[in-house]
Amino acid sequence: MEHILIPEKRAESLSKIIKEVSKTLNCKMEIIDGNNVSISGEAYDEYNARNVIQAYGRGFGIDEAYKLLNEDIFCKFTDLKDFFKNDEQRQRIRARMIGKEGKTKLYIEEVSGVKLSIYGNTVGMIGTIEQLRIASAALQVLVEGGTHKKAYNIMERMRRSSEAV
Repeated sequence: MEHILIPEKRAESLSKIIKEVSKTLNCKMEIIDGNNVSISGEAYDEYNARNVIQAYGRGFGIDEAYKLLNEDIFCKFTDLKDFFKNDEQRQRIRARMIGKEGKTKLYIEEVSGVKLSIYGNTVGMIGTIEQLRIASAALQVLVEGGTHKKAYNIMERMRRSSEAV
C-alpha cells in the first residue's frame, strides 16, 4: 500500500475522477484526510499509480500524467526551495519560466517536446530522457539569471544535435 500527499486543491479535483483513475491504473484508490491518497494493488500497478498521482498532484493534467505509463517517458521534479530560500526570488524565477502570457513555457514545450508544469514551488517535466535534458538546460539558464535568448539558443542547438544523431 502506498500513500502520497498532494496539495489539497489537486486532491479536490482528483476526487471527482478518482473512480476512473483507479480503474485505469488497476488500483484501489481513496483520498484520506483531504490530501493523502491511498493506493493499493499489485506492486507494479502501485508504482505506476504513484508516478501518475504524483505528477497530477504537481499540476499536470491527468492525460499528461498517464503518459508516465509508457516506459520511455519519465518525470523530473525540481523544488525551487532547494535553490532559493526567499519567496520573492522563487516568484521571480517562476515568472521567468512562464514568461509573458505563458510564451516562454510554451516555447520550451514546443522545442524540447516536454510537458512542463510550474505549480507552487515545484517545476515538473514529463518527457523522454532527451526531451528532459533539453528542457532542463534551458530552465537552468533561466534559473541562473541568463537571458531568454540564451536559453532558447542552447535548447535549439541541443535539439538539432540530438536530431542529427
